[in-house]
Amino acid sequence: MVNFEQEVLMRSQEVPVVVDFWAPWCGPCQTLGPIIEELAKEAAGKWELVKVNSDEQQEVSAQYKIRSIPAVKMFYMGEVKAEFTGALPKHQIQQWLKEHLPDEFGDQLSVYVDMLFTEQHEKAVQNLEGFLELNPEHIEAQLWLAAATVGTHPERAEISLPESHQFHALSGYVKDIADLMKCNEKSGEKMQLYIANARQALKNYQYELLIQELISATLLDKNYCNELPRRAAVALFLMLGTQHEITKKYRRQFDMALY
Repeated sequence: MVNFEQEVLMRSQEVPVVVDFWAPWCGPCQTLGPIIEELAKEAAGKWELVKVNSDEQQEVSAQYKIRSIPAVKMFYMGEVKAEFTGALPKHQIQQWLKEHLPDEFGDQLSVYVDMLFTEQHEKAVQNLEGFLELNPEHIEAQLWLAAATVGTHPERAEISLPESHQFHALSGYVKDIADLMKCNEKSGEKMQLYIANARQALKNYQYELLIQELISATLLDKNYCNELPRRAAVALFLMLGTQHEITKKYRRQFDMALY
């Protein structure tokens, strides 16, 4: 019998714990078991596996609403962070682990991201570039570097992610801003001026001027280049966050420009 409180909830305060709910009579459980056990060995302590016999521990199974098995749940800091049911193939479980395991570099990356839209922008870019030299496959860092340098390197925004990926939305925001540097749709002189000014502001990290030009372009022609000014402005607001001074100052003005 598994001491769930100690082996899962308490242990997950230190390291992610993946719980495999199974039963001896369950055919798919016999398929999944060896695969997930092998992955746990390969993890070498990055996460731990606990197998819970759902017949023997019905109270635990009921508490976590196990209605069919095999059922796999990832616990971290005492909470369920991710889950799946059924006997998935090894490569799908590996992808699930990759997407949901806590990021050991998350705190470090958050510091760099917080610096991006401040006067420390150039230092943040240098830090992100250094971070990616050590962690070249880190998707979130790739996306934030793309966001930070989209004015000079719009090609960095071409990161394709499935809709289910946790950073799919961020990828879309970066691409919307990158479109600002690539759209060549013909327009009147005023629109050309707004877009040119917006591009220059983006290259110079002048985000307040950038949003001003995007609002002006939205007022002039909402449909320009597949609603480019609107898409780029929304993406910028979302990346800046609701508490950034630019968002607070210009979001209402932008919303009014849409109607």
